[in-house]
Amino acid sequence: MFCSLVCSSAFAADELRFESGERQTALIELYTSEGCSSCPPAEAWLSRWKSDRGLWKNFVPLAFHVDYWDRLGWRDRFASRDWTQRQHAYATLLRKESVYTPQFVFNGDDWRDWSGHQPLMQGDAKKAGALSATTTDNKTFSIVYHSDDSSALEAHAALLGCGIESNIGAGENNGRKLQHDFVVLEHQSETMRNESGILRANLTLDSKNNDVPQKAVAIWVTREKQLVPLQAAGGWLGKIASDKQSK
Repeated sequence: MFCSLVCSSAFAADELRFESGERQTALIELYTSEGCSSCPPAEAWLSRWKSDRGLWKNFVPLAFHVDYWDRLGWRDRFASRDWTQRQHAYATLLRKESVYTPQFVFNGDDWRDWSGHQPLMQGDAKKAGALSATTTDNKTFSIVYHSDDSSALEAHAALLGCGIESNIGAGENNGRKLQHDFVVLEHQSETMRNESGILRANLTLDSKNNDVPQKAVAIWVTREKQLVPLQAAGGWLGKIASDKQSK
């Protein structure tokens, strides 16, 4: 299991640990919107992999909701201008003249042939170094990356929401009930510290979307101020000691 619950003693705080192997775990990004009538099939395809044994081990999925569809009558509550800017940055990187939805990006590359494939079949499984993250409160993540890469590297963490339903009241999807998984609720990044050849970072995610039925975290590493992922890890966020004590 790539997400394990570790208890060091009966009196210590529980710790959730997420980790990759030495081979690259693929990062799959979907750019989508509740206002786009072409997007529900892509989101349904992404949701198919919630219970797949390759999830978190072979691939880590994220759904970034962009905001440029909001002007057509329906405001997507998960949309962000930051995600739109991220998609435009990919368009610049990939030398595309425009952005579109739904768009899949697989390990930093435009992926148009997604519907006929399984995500766990796409990675080239190259050696990428081991990435891990731990948390004791479901908010602050201690990230460690073992790599021979001598470049300045950046750690990323995204809080994901799953099992979400939206009743759409206007726009292209008017009258539909949409299902969402792996929705990016928050994203943070930080330059990693090199401590005797081991790269470290601490990132805090504290989204206000507390009504999401199920949450997960995605962790990945890039070269500093770049988009293409070098390694990824992730997993479901469950109950830990701080949650229990707060009730």
